[in-house]
Amino acid sequence: MMNVMNTFEQQADLCWLPRVEGEFNQEFIQSINHVAVLGDSPIVNTIKSEIHSTFTHVLKREIKLSEKITQDCTIIFSRLEDCGEVKKQFSNVINDEGYAIKTIHQTIYVVASKDKGLLYGMYHFFRLIQTDADVSSLSISENPKNKIRMINQWDNMDESNAMGSVERGYAGKSIFYADKKIVEDKTRIVKYARLLSSVGINAISINNVNVHQLETKLIDKEFLPEVAKIADIFSAYGIQLFLSINYSSPIQLGGLNTADPLDPQVQEWWKTKAAEIYQFIPDFGGFVVKADSEHRPGPFTYGRNHADGANVLAEALQPFGGAVIWRCFVYNCLQDWRDRSTDRARAAYDHFKPLDGKFLDNVILQIKNGPIDFQVREPVSPLLGAMEKTNHLMEFQITQEYTGQQKHVCFLVPQWKEVFEFDTYAKGENSKIKSIVDGSLYEREMAGVAAVSNIGDDDNWTGHTLAQANLYGYGRLIWNPELSSEEVAKEWIELTFGRDEKVITHIYKILMGSWPTYEKYTAPLGIGFMVNPGHHYGPNIDGYEYSVWGTYHFADRNGIGVNRTLKDGTGYTGQYFPENTEIYENIETCPDELLLFFHHVSYTHRLQSGKSVIQHIYDTHFEGVEEVENYIDLWKQLEGKIDQVKFQNVLDRISEQLRSAKEWRDQINTYFYRKSGIEDEKNRLIYK
Repeated sequence: MMNVMNTFEQQADLCWLPRVEGEFNQEFIQSINHVAVLGDSPIVNTIKSEIHSTFTHVLKREIKLSEKITQDCTIIFSRLEDCGEVKKQFSNVINDEGYAIKTIHQTIYVVASKDKGLLYGMYHFFRLIQTDADVSSLSISENPKNKIRMINQWDNMDESNAMGSVERGYAGKSIFYADKKIVEDKTRIVKYARLLSSVGINAISINNVNVHQLETKLIDKEFLPEVAKIADIFSAYGIQLFLSINYSSPIQLGGLNTADPLDPQVQEWWKTKAAEIYQFIPDFGGFVVKADSEHRPGPFTYGRNHADGANVLAEALQPFGGAVIWRCFVYNCLQDWRDRSTDRARAAYDHFKPLDGKFLDNVILQIKNGPIDFQVREPVSPLLGAMEKTNHLMEFQITQEYTGQQKHVCFLVPQWKEVFEFDTYAKGENSKIKSIVDGSLYEREMAGVAAVSNIGDDDNWTGHTLAQANLYGYGRLIWNPELSSEEVAKEWIELTFGRDEKVITHIYKILMGSWPTYEKYTAPLGIGFMVNPGHHYGPNIDGYEYSVWGTYHFADRNGIGVNRTLKDGTGYTGQYFPENTEIYENIETCPDELLLFFHHVSYTHRLQSGKSVIQHIYDTHFEGVEEVENYIDLWKQLEGKIDQVKFQNVLDRISEQLRSAKEWRDQINTYFYRKSGIEDEKNRLIYK
């Protein structure tokens, strides 16, 4: 195990983890002299390393670290089976990843059934001392709600780029790849493993789902020894490694003339390949697959369906306990948008719903939270909950592809909370998304949440310092979806910036207002897109890249929006369970924020708010700019109260956000003024 913290004092990239300059429960940490960590395994060794590094550098003195319980122990980390007579005081059920923290006779016990839980308990304990919690009478017991808590890296090896790039990456280059190979110095990967483990992440895929020629070789002997080293790093932090694979690997790597999943040679090739991978990585998680979408190869080439395609991989992995994560982002990117019965939003449900029950038990369908593509506002995907006999993994996007690309602050936890709380009515009332993805509604063992990472090799990991809140918040929320957005925001702020009341108050206001603000000056009422094709940054109202025949939003001089009704539209509303179909189908009950996603309406249509659609567009775009101006004012008042590097980083980013927000306001309002011919009721200048 490599040294976790070589130069603790110099690390500006610790994010929310304990730092020397952090604020702690001083009385308690000064009392720490002897810490016992029982056991011997890679994860327990990680705990020992973390304990030693953190306490030694925070306290600026050595502490006694032992493997036995003695009377002078201040803190004891132990499996339940090893903690002696106090075991009976831990009556709550603790699962394989859960833990309990309890003060017993002035000694703090952190106990767990398994080593993973002990690791998570340690990080929870760190949060307690960082936030000056009262540790004199602790009684905490936690189990993660979601079994799979995953990060998807969209990192590339890049044949034409010395440093690996990150697709939809806004924080620098890859930390995994450089010079067309896996990086030799893996120190940064260790630091990343620490960050992920500290918020409960337990799985990661380390390459782009769009697998290019070089990344295809990650499952070959040429790269597997180095992949195994990365797997060992993550494994020591309780994180299982997955790889995205190219579906045509039997052709590109195996020399076969087909990748047909029903061909016996192809089936045998995958079985042999799986066995080879597990020789290098005994705890390998499995494959992540994007097939038959956006020009990626897949089973459609051979007249097969997605179940055929996934099951051949699942059979190969099954003897080793591996899983296939099969992405449901499948649609015809060359569809003719002049035909208004064609609807990309329908695609995932249409492709996968008929296959319910046909996937093997170690196949997990990864379903985006919305039916389109990580927009600032879209409904919950109707495929979530529609497949009772199939494993689900919901997919979020931490990286801010359509939400400001980490140049704009956009705290996404409130959006994710709304998704978790959405009632599908799949088994009657209170069939919420959170109970589907945690496996409880349909009693599925393999379930959870994945998200596209937002990190790169920038010094602060995420480009925009405040974007760290999304990575932190994702981990905390999928561990426990009952946490509120407010709790997560305050917790992250205090861990990252300290406990100055003004700092907490101002950053909290910025974070909690940021998602609605971004929505206000970009895409109104659920219409989505209107971004520059390709890179997706900045306004381009008619710019949806695949819509070469027209606009995505169908705006004309009479109105705007997409008719997705059963009555006379694309029929998309019918993919929901009846209770939600009824809400979305009816223009009077459809929520304002999703109106244009489901209905084509006139500019003078009155929203439930009482405003006309066109006035809502004008007003919100002005309001959004004003709110960003307020964020700049709030942030400037913190100068001198926080680290100058962080201060300047955020100030620079919010200044760019203001410039961009004004651009959005001017272009959107001008466009729709010219389309509608309707003046702004408040007589503001909305065109140049």
